Amino acid sequence: MEKELLIYIDGEYYPKSRAKISVYDHGLLYGDGVFEGIRAYSGVVFKLREHIDRLYRSARVIMLNIPLTREEMIRAVLETLRKNNLQDAYIRLVVTRGIGDLGLDPRKCQRPTVIIITDIIKLHSSEAKEKGIRAMIVWVKRDPVDATSHEVKSLNYMNSILAKIEANIVGYDEAICLDKNGYISEGAAENLFIVKNGRIITPPTSTGALVGITREVVMKLAQKIGCTAVENNITPTDLFTADEAFLTGTAAEIIPIAEVNKRIIGDGKPGPLTRRLMQEFAKILGDPNEGIPIHQ
Repeated sequence: MEKELLIYIDGEYYPKSRAKISVYDHGLLYGDGVFEGIRAYSGVVFKLREHIDRLYRSARVIMLNIPLTREEMIRAVLETLRKNNLQDAYIRLVVTRGIGDLGLDPRKCQRPTVIIITDIIKLHSSEAKEKGIRAMIVWVKRDPVDATSHEVKSLNYMNSILAKIEANIVGYDEAICLDKNGYISEGAAENLFIVKNGRIITPPTSTGALVGITREVVMKLAQKIGCTAVENNITPTDLFTADEAFLTGTAAEIIPIAEVNKRIIGDGKPGPLTRRLMQEFAKILGDPNEGIPIHQ
């Protein structure tokens, strides 16, 4: 019988089938908490320190005091991977406000809940990176920066869920959200880039987009291969008439976009710059200089 994966909850490890939290946890009741999605490749947790730093930044915004130091959190992630004997994995790190009452007052929650899940994830078919995906701009606007902005990676993802539902209904692979001013913000759970006349452009975080770890890596890789990578507002017309377009994210990595709202992007295939960035990205996965080794 295959051994069950172990889940870390508040310093203890539980088999996957018995890993549970209280129904009074405000992460469940109100989406009150923060999370990170992290990847391990060939025994190296990619950009782990950067993910941990972002987790604590998100927690600071919502005034959530994580009961572990950054170094303790890093050690807990690595130990969970070791206990599950995983070298390649998707890591979901969750910190909720903790157990409270049925009111929403966070002061009623005595101690945050810390959860570490190490497993695998697959968002798209194996053909997605070779052929590109079909995306659509949906009616769901990205929450603005003065609301539940995706600048904070919180457990409140209803905005993204509604966008994904809309794309699912009409048979598209992914959703693209606009901000309240009509500019492109990001995908349902990924950052968006376009290529226009050799320039690589991504929306600014003022549209409510997340400061993605993979987004930052791609911008640095673009500079490495001699391309200009900038933040700038992108209109739907800019996207429809782009030479290339792609999404980036920890789980998705780099996914080319072949079509948006029935408009073919470029020639309908992953473009040369997108392919080059995918190649450069693949080179750094598993590099100890780009993360923290599981066994150190």
